[in-house]
Amino acid sequence: MRVTVFGTYDAKAHPRVGIIADGLRAHGYEVQECNAPLGLDTAARVAILAQPWRVPVLLGTLAKRWLRLIRVARRQPRPDVVLVGYLGHFDVRLARLLFRRTPIVLDHLIGASDTARDRQLSGGFRQVLLRAIDSGALRSADLVVVDTDEHLSTLPTQYRDRGVVVPVGAPRPWFDAALALPDSEQASDDEQTSATDHPLRVLFFGLYTPLQGTPVIGRALARLTGSPIEVTMIGKGQDAAEARQTAASNTAVRWLEWVGPDELPELVAAHDVCLGIFGTGPKALRVVPNKVFQGAAAGCAIVTSDTAPQRRALGDAALFVPPGDPDALAEALLWLAGDRAELRRAREAARRLALSSFAAEQIVRPLIKRLDEVTQHSTRKQR
Repeated sequence: MRVTVFGTYDAKAHPRVGIIADGLRAHGYEVQECNAPLGLDTAARVAILAQPWRVPVLLGTLAKRWLRLIRVARRQPRPDVVLVGYLGHFDVRLARLLFRRTPIVLDHLIGASDTARDRQLSGGFRQVLLRAIDSGALRSADLVVVDTDEHLSTLPTQYRDRGVVVPVGAPRPWFDAALALPDSEQASDDEQTSATDHPLRVLFFGLYTPLQGTPVIGRALARLTGSPIEVTMIGKGQDAAEARQTAASNTAVRWLEWVGPDELPELVAAHDVCLGIFGTGPKALRVVPNKVFQGAAAGCAIVTSDTAPQRRALGDAALFVPPGDPDALAEALLWLAGDRAELRRAREAARRLALSSFAAEQIVRPLIKRLDEVTQHSTRKQR
């Protein structure tokens, strides 16, 4: 079966669609790409919601990318299925026009209206417009890929039976980064237990959105001032200034605004702990963030918020703290800093789970089952 991965997605910035494509290849699908990256990340697109006068710039850029997509699509063999990549709310409509009789799959990892609410840009006409954009995108797709059962339950009722839950997973470089660790990182239990002379190395990376709860992390870091814990905070975004201000008393925190996607897996793997999310909003309670999948694949212990989807995805392979609780987060990190045997157990548990459940070929299995069903249905309709 031939699958065209279609749209203005950027697989380096948002690896989700690339993971799905790799998983399909691993199961014998012929995958071709029809891709013209838009060049705007999620933060930039959300900024346009707050500054409507920038919409013409977006539309002009989108038109140029669509012309490129149309030219590439006309040169490629006709696919049996089209997979529209992340942030494809408009791309899926073009896909429907170009591939009228072909099943369309939309990777609907985030909704436009949901993201605006999470980033405090909702309300009034803007929210009505964004709901219409979401609805139009869902209506254009034969299958809608979401990441958790909780996300599936938020789809409008008329589209819910088109939904299929596919976990975010982790790209291959994150697994490879763990294998590339020096021998000193693979110490015995006794060595790990006694090796409290070096600080616990903790890392967070993200866009500092409200669901990530970075001000909570900042308050926890302030409580850790003077402890044997070193922290690297990577990224920038809406809550970055508040997070940095609340953690100002802790001089053992390194702040990096940017690390390239090719360098990030190795940097994460060099740390002991990867932090997940700690927000308290509705969206934070129903997602499993990419960073916990990636951190586990890189061999880090995972500390994240205790929510139903994260506990279901991670089981006993993570340390959970209540959402929005900086004291509990600080206590969890102090525990790992003082008990290196527990740290080693947490790292090994996360790595084992990633190897057994988070690789591309594993996360796509629910999608493959639904693809078989939808393509058979499409074939019968065309006869």
